[in-house]
Amino acid sequence: MSSIAVIDYGMGNLHSVAKALEHVQPGVDVWVTADPQRVRDADRVLLPGVGAIRDCMAEIRRLGVDAEVAEAIASGKPFLGICVGFQALMDFSEENNGVDCLGHFPGKVKFFGHQLNDEAGNQLKVPHMGWNQVNQSLEHPLWHGIENKSRFYFVHSYYVKLAQQALVAGTCEYGLPFDVAMAHKNLFAVQFHPEKSQQAGLKLLQNFLNWDGSF
Repeated sequence: MSSIAVIDYGMGNLHSVAKALEHVQPGVDVWVTADPQRVRDADRVLLPGVGAIRDCMAEIRRLGVDAEVAEAIASGKPFLGICVGFQALMDFSEENNGVDCLGHFPGKVKFFGHQLNDEAGNQLKVPHMGWNQVNQSLEHPLWHGIENKSRFYFVHSYYVKLAQQALVAGTCEYGLPFDVAMAHKNLFAVQFHPEKSQQAGLKLLQNFLNWDGSF
């Protein structure tokens, strides 16, 4: 039986994620855990996250999740980051007056700003909340069966800007272009919430559960 460790550091929408995984692949063994051995034993690892990056990073470091994440990425097993779980992989976030993140990939997490406007000059609300189209920047197993420019569900005031274009797997527009998905070897990470994104999001989770980690 396939197993997946959903890392629990107290800052993710764990119930919704676990239920979505069980829905797309009945019989999958979902472990919501911060136990390093359980994370090590799982076939796949998922790092969720919601809330302020300062609080997330504090708990990640206090519980030793930073070491678990590093080991999981290095192991070659499929790894998925969601929302703040994507942002935490970067070097630095502007949120909370500046927070050092895990630094696995060169990039910054930036604030949308207080004067964000669409092409017609209309002011956009921050946080960016609701459905938006995602442009797939490269072919990847996790995009299999998902049409380009499919809509996914977002809730965030800060966005990722990756330093290396080769890592960008998906982009979006909300007053400005920003990166919403990245891919590197056995790792895939997204800004949107696939567990809340209905058909397209559930398909992405199903693809992750069927992915061998190669890219």
